[in-house]
Amino acid sequence: MGKKNKKKKTAGQSENPNYKPIAENRKARHKYQVLDTLECGLALIGSEVKSLRLNRVSLDEAYARVQNREVWLVGCDIPEYKQASQMNHAPKRPRKLLMHQSEIRKFAGQAHENGLTLVPLKMYFNHRGIAKCLVGLCRGKKTHDKREALKKADTQRGLQRAMRRR
Repeated sequence: MGKKNKKKKTAGQSENPNYKPIAENRKARHKYQVLDTLECGLALIGSEVKSLRLNRVSLDEAYARVQNREVWLVGCDIPEYKQASQMNHAPKRPRKLLMHQSEIRKFAGQAHENGLTLVPLKMYFNHRGIAKCLVGLCRGKKTHDKREALKKADTQRGLQRAMRRR
């Protein structure tokens, strides 16, 4: 019969071919110890989605806050979409995170009681093309913990180099 088209996966390509990463908060993994994660949707307007499709977003100073039994993403910078003209959005406006009430109670309760922080770790489009945000329940690392993590990564890198030279 006919030949089947088989695509080989390249390094770094995820299992889902439609998964499209937008932004990742790399500093969060350094500054915080991630205890639990949760995927949630975002309530966005059209010009914001257009900017996200161009990978124009910054999660560096962003965090999530619980107000009136709703979770809001604060400090996330999505620049204006130039072609939107008058119908544009405010770049740093708070955006509502879409979660079930049980998830909000669980995460908000832990964050409030234990002094933890809700930090956006990653933003991406899922297989259906819907913008999602991976929010982590995090505890701040102490300075000595950060140094220890850097030392550990450095020794791992050295071991990997030594193994390649053999």
